[in-house]
Amino acid sequence: MSPVDDHPMRYALANELHARPFPALEAPSHVVCMVFKEPLNAANRDRDRDRAHLLEILDRNGAAHPAPEATHFAAPIGRADLRWESHTEFVTYTAFVPGLHNRPFDPAKAEVFPEDWLDRAPGRRLVSLLIRVEEMPEDESRVLDSVEGWFVPESLACSRIVDGAAIVAGDFRIDPAGHMRFAVFVKPGAGPRRLGRIITRLCEIETYRAMSMLGLMRARTLTQRLNALDPKLSTLVSGLDEIEQSPEDALHQLLRINAELESLAVQFTFRFGATAAYEAIVHDRINALREDRISGRQTFAEFMARRYDPAMRTVKSAEERLRSMAERAQRAAELLRTRVDVERSAQNQQLLQSMDRRADLQLRLQRTVEGLSVVAISYYAVNLLAYAVYPLTDAAGISKGVANAILTPLVVLLVWLALRRIQRKMH
Repeated sequence: MSPVDDHPMRYALANELHARPFPALEAPSHVVCMVFKEPLNAANRDRDRDRAHLLEILDRNGAAHPAPEATHFAAPIGRADLRWESHTEFVTYTAFVPGLHNRPFDPAKAEVFPEDWLDRAPGRRLVSLLIRVEEMPEDESRVLDSVEGWFVPESLACSRIVDGAAIVAGDFRIDPAGHMRFAVFVKPGAGPRRLGRIITRLCEIETYRAMSMLGLMRARTLTQRLNALDPKLSTLVSGLDEIEQSPEDALHQLLRINAELESLAVQFTFRFGATAAYEAIVHDRINALREDRISGRQTFAEFMARRYDPAMRTVKSAEERLRSMAERAQRAAELLRTRVDVERSAQNQQLLQSMDRRADLQLRLQRTVEGLSVVAISYYAVNLLAYAVYPLTDAAGISKGVANAILTPLVVLLVWLALRRIQRKMH
């Protein structure tokens, strides 16, 4: 039996499903997650700089290097386990460190990443997240007392997740040290892989929340530009039926507005598309937590519904407004082009009628000229024939005047018939 030929991408596609396994994590421990993004054109950034930055911290700790084209990598750096991932627009560094400090969310715990190394990072820091992981005490009220002391009560989101295996809490605020903080209390026996999945989802919630909020900033910029264009477009559209307005001038103005709207669409389409994708991931990761309410506290899903979802609706509204204005401008331009075409057709009709009148005048003039030509040719022909027949008429006793009178109608008739025959041949 001959061997079966595999598709060249078969194994690569299968291995992609297992490329980013969840970490195995034990409590107590803490997690530091940082995300770096280029401020402009991050999707087309120089990824060699990202790799060089990763290799620098690996070399400091004597760790192995990733494959040349790798987009994810895991290696120990000192006491921590480092996970690095390169995404379309950003790079994430996540360090899983065993043990806890007596001081909750001590900024010194983030020093697993050296400060001088952070200063040389390509791009700018978008996310800096500290997660405190400890075992859940038997008295659940102690958990609530702790989180109310660590976080801002007005913004606190706290819930029991994954069938009661853990409690997560956070306020989505950046502390004075520049870090956002989450707390995870896990039941004994929950399992390191399960805890690793919980931590990964919390990191993804904050990462993709921050990335999607970039769309809100762009939406506000877009709204300001649309607010300036909208009155111009409305004025032009409302004046389409005004006779005194030149349709050509209005069409040029509409085309300029349409070109600016298309330019805005090119500038903002990628960001709005990415925002929609990131928003979907945020909601998917929150749903995967399978939250249950604790003592009337708001859940992560409720926090997002109040604070996050309105921002995403603003982005969608700006995107829809841009699309609607572009369609309005396009329709108005089509109407103006139709009006211009109708007016030009009327002008062409008038021009054709004028040309018909001129052609008729030319025909009449031509006929007049033809009549005069017959007379002129006949005059010279009669004179020539008179000289030719004069000897004969003199011998016959016919006077010159009588001879001319006899020749004239005959010559005129012959000349007229000759011209008619020439015209028939020409036509």
